Amino acid sequence: MGSPFSLTLIILLSLTSVRVEAQGIRSARLLDLLIRDYTLKSSGVRFKTGMVHTVHLPANFSGIKVDAVRFRCGSLRRYGAQVKEFHLGVGVTLQPCAERLVVIRQNLDLNWSPIYYANYDLSGYQLVSPILGLLAYNFGSDVNVSDSFEIGIHAGEKPITIDFSNASTAANVSGVRPLCASFENDGRVIIKGPESLFVCGAKRHGHYGLVIKSPPAPPPSMRMIKRKISLWKVVVGSSVGTALGVFLLGMLFVAMFVQVKKKARMEEMERRAYEEEALQVSMVGHVRAPTATVIRTTPIIEHGSRPYHS
Repeated sequence: MGSPFSLTLIILLSLTSVRVEAQGIRSARLLDLLIRDYTLKSSGVRFKTGMVHTVHLPANFSGIKVDAVRFRCGSLRRYGAQVKEFHLGVGVTLQPCAERLVVIRQNLDLNWSPIYYANYDLSGYQLVSPILGLLAYNFGSDVNVSDSFEIGIHAGEKPITIDFSNASTAANVSGVRPLCASFENDGRVIIKGPESLFVCGAKRHGHYGLVIKSPPAPPPSMRMIKRKISLWKVVVGSSVGTALGVFLLGMLFVAMFVQVKKKARMEEMERRAYEEEALQVSMVGHVRAPTATVIRTTPIIEHGSRPYHS
């Protein structure tokens, strides 16, 4: 049956997928472009270099958290940067980058995970963290939003790291070591082990999340066999219980019949004993027994006999 946490996650995803469908956003790529447009339009000339700015999206994007930082291309290569959960080491490669760029960090939360379930094959796995994204676009004071294009960020000697330790859902996973999932632009999902607990390594910009393996469902044949075995056990158990009950009830009736018969026989014997009270009864030990009266016969001289005289 899978865990309570897994059931809660499934219910949450089913509820939020209805809202995502209603907004008409079914593509992860389309979502990235919409976030880019809102970010660049909201920044303008007030976007200060090196400072993290929180981007406020429209209400229909509730649950998505976006932060943006503007860098000079050369400075980002030489010094690296920390953008929320993402750490860019020294020596990152930016292609193409002429002067300035805007790095956008996305936290899509579990509310928007159905888009990734729909666009990527996550068979055998389930997300246990928000989807975190890191994308970059060229942006200067003389660049229009429509003219902005994506800039590739590639790791140098050390990988780009993503720290998921502050993601509450990932922290609630106990006894299971989450794996890192990388959602590629070509629709593939690459699963690999983390650098350390809740920390993933990446070679380039993109979207990442923590996953755990889903418990395998038993095959239908096994479920049918288990169901038949359970039914067989119920039938046999019921039959044995019924037979045992009938046997015990029969034994009770036999015992009652024997007791009644014995009592009737004793009453009959007592009745006969009282009817024969005309006989003299004497005690022989502890037993009462009828006895006949001793009568001695009077001797009578027979007629043909005479006394003998000497």
